[in-house]
Amino acid sequence: MPRIVGVDIPDQKAIWIALTYVQGIGRYTSKQILKEAGIDELTKANKLTEDELSRIAQIIDNNYTVGGELRRQVSQNIARLRDINCYKGMRHKKGLPVHGQCTQSNARTRKGPRKTVAGKKGVKEAR
Repeated sequence: MPRIVGVDIPDQKAIWIALTYVQGIGRYTSKQILKEAGIDELTKANKLTEDELSRIAQIIDNNYTVGGELRRQVSQNIARLRDINCYKGMRHKKGLPVHGQCTQSNARTRKGPRKTVAGKKGVKEAR
């Protein structure tokens, strides 16, 4: 298995798909990296030479934020929003959707399982 930026990428996949196993690199970015490195997209990952792998790794290191550094950056951004108590930060604190979605009937993924509240019992009319 070739190793790029600390991630083992699968052998039998085309290199443009295999690069998407690195967090922070999607399909479009993968194709841009390969175009810049001058490597055919459909080449299998195990067929790459050491020189080609080092070119890919160098391009990623110089131009993109990936992996642990990306995770750290995202968590710092969220922590900053929480600290300044802005609307998005409050939504993160409460575990609610952040991007304006409706929460009356949906958002179960973000809110978690339903917490059932005991309903009011009907008051019987006195006759």
